[in-house]
Amino acid sequence: MHIEGLVVLALSIYFYFHLQFSWIVFVILLLAPDLSALGYLKNIKVGSVLYNFFHTYSIPAVIMICGLLIHNSIALMISLIWIAHLGMDRMLGYGLKYPTKFQDTHLNRV
Repeated sequence: MHIEGLVVLALSIYFYFHLQFSWIVFVILLLAPDLSALGYLKNIKVGSVLYNFFHTYSIPAVIMICGLLIHNSIALMISLIWIAHLGMDRMLGYGLKYPTKFQDTHLNRV
């Protein structure tokens, strides 16, 4: 999973900069999906659901497909940053959260 995450991160960065999107936007938004962890302020169940919702590949993949179909560069930019974030998380060993503790993930205990 770590190597897969590295490959996803590298490919996302490659295509992001191949399309000549902004480095500044990339840096600013790279950690944006982690804002979903604020759901843990409510409780563990809400936190894990919200965190997992923003840490799966399905949503940014749909955004990317839509961006490609309608030729929308903003959708492509956001989806590539989002996918880069997910790849970075997987590379570092962070996975989807179980509704027990924040440290319990589908990859391992962090």
